[in-house]
Parts: sequence; C-alpha cells; structure tokens
Amino acid sequence: MSTHPRFQRTIAGPARVEGFGYWSGKDATIEFRPAPVNSGVVFVRRDLPSPVRIPASVQHRIEIPRRTVLSHQRASVEMVEHVLAALAGLQVDNCEVWIDAAEVPGCDGSSQAFVEALQTAGIVEQAAPRATLYVRETTRLGDENCWVEARPCEDRPGLFVKYRLDYGSAGCIGRQTMKLQVTPESFRQELAPARTFVLEEEAEWLRSQGLGTRVTREDLLVFGAEGLQDNTLRFEDECVRHKTLDLVGDLALAGCDIVGQITAHRSGHRLNAELVRVLLAEGQIVQPRRKTA
Repeated sequence: MSTHPRFQRTIAGPARVEGFGYWSGKDATIEFRPAPVNSGVVFVRRDLPSPVRIPASVQHRIEIPRRTVLSHQRASVEMVEHVLAALAGLQVDNCEVWIDAAEVPGCDGSSQAFVEALQTAGIVEQAAPRATLYVRETTRLGDENCWVEARPCEDRPGLFVKYRLDYGSAGCIGRQTMKLQVTPESFRQELAPARTFVLEEEAEWLRSQGLGTRVTREDLLVFGAEGLQDNTLRFEDECVRHKTLDLVGDLALAGCDIVGQITAHRSGHRLNAELVRVLLAEGQIVQPRRKTA
C-alpha cells in the first residue's frame, strides 16, 4: 500500500451556485471560497446576525430523516451531502461554503451544478499533504436488511465503493448495483450527474407535511406505478448511482481521505455517518509531514 498520500487542494477563486432548497422551498445561494491548508470544509451561515461557521465533520452531524444536516452554535445547514460529494469527489479538501439560507440549493438533485462551479473556479494544490485514514480491519454495521461495511484494501490504495439498491424485482426501480474507485474523473463522469429520486407515494406524503411544495417532477426523479414520471433518466441505473453519490458525500464527514473498500446494502445517511464514526475511532490516520522546498 502506498504511504505517500496526495497534497491538499483548494479552489483558485470564488464560485457561486443559486437555486432553492428542496425541503423548505426557500431561495438560496452558496459561494465556494478558497481556504488555507488544514482548514477542511466549513459552511458559513452568512444570513445570520453574526455569521456562524459550521465544520463539515461527523461530530457536527445531527440526525434528521432523509438528508445530511450539520449544526453548530444553534445554527444548522441542511441537505449538504451533494455539496460534500462534489468537494470530495474532486478532491477539494479546504473550502469555505458561504450560504444565505438554512438549506443548500437542490438544483437538479445531483452534484452536477456544484462540480461545474468548482471546476470553473479552478482547483489548485497546496503545500501540505492530505491526511489519510486506512481501514485496517473489517467493520460492518446494520442488520441483514440494511447494512454498510468497510474492508481493508491490502494491495491497492484508494477509496473503492459498492452500493446495492434493492426495491424488489417487481418494482419500477428494481435491483441495481454500482461499483467503482472514487477519483475526480470517475466522480465527474459516473456519479455527479445522478439525481435524487423518490417514490410517488413518498412525494405525496412529504407535500402533505408542507415539505417539497416547490419541487416539480422535472426537478428530481419521481417513480410511480407506471415508472418514471415526466422526466428522462441520464443513466439506466441512475438511482443506485445517486445513492453512491450520497455515500461519497457522507464519507467526506471523516475530514480526510479514506483508503479501503466500502460496501453498502440499502444504507442511508444515518448508517453511513455511523460508519465514519467507527472508522475514525478504529482506523489508522496517517498525518504526513508538510511539503518542504
């Protein structure tokens, strides 16, 4: 296994993404800004009387159904998983994400808009190596119906993920599997465009609770009894690709690179985050020395 991790990276300049929050329906703008080495990813709620900085770490995650939410000093930011996936997928380690609302723009339900903004800003290397967490033993969480597992990669450095989605053989989504090594190229091509999906009955229930009332069937993938409604798939297996995207975003809460094989079976944000907590407690984190002239 390689013991020479890559160097940290940030963006060369600011970049903005505008939209509205899927859950709240409120307009929101985020601005990516460069950040110094070892600062990590930090969300900044600039709409509050005094801006609140919320680190993107599993220690600041709070449990809210169906999405990843971070909280600090009584302020929170919701639906951060697609932004975190874009940053982690492109290996942008240090970045401030300024936001003027409590929820990240949903855009089209994927990470594509965030990836495009970061690429437009430009990504630059910094003079400090990236810390790496090595999975040293097999860890499995969950039950037989829903679980996530981490295994060592004995002979190949990198993060390898596999996600198994199972809606039953008779459903319109069915069973899908996605497996890949996460690199900037594979993330851009295979995961970033994959959009959020929901069953029609779930969408109707959420609306009855006053949630997602601004979202249309063109803003994400809605599956009914007859299949996908008023939209077109970007990939035949777009649903499992999106769940894999979510997994990458949740793993980013480790705050360092992960070297290992992560396999998930019907897991969601809660189990993904719990795995991160266990890995941080049990894995080996290598803190390499800074680059010298």
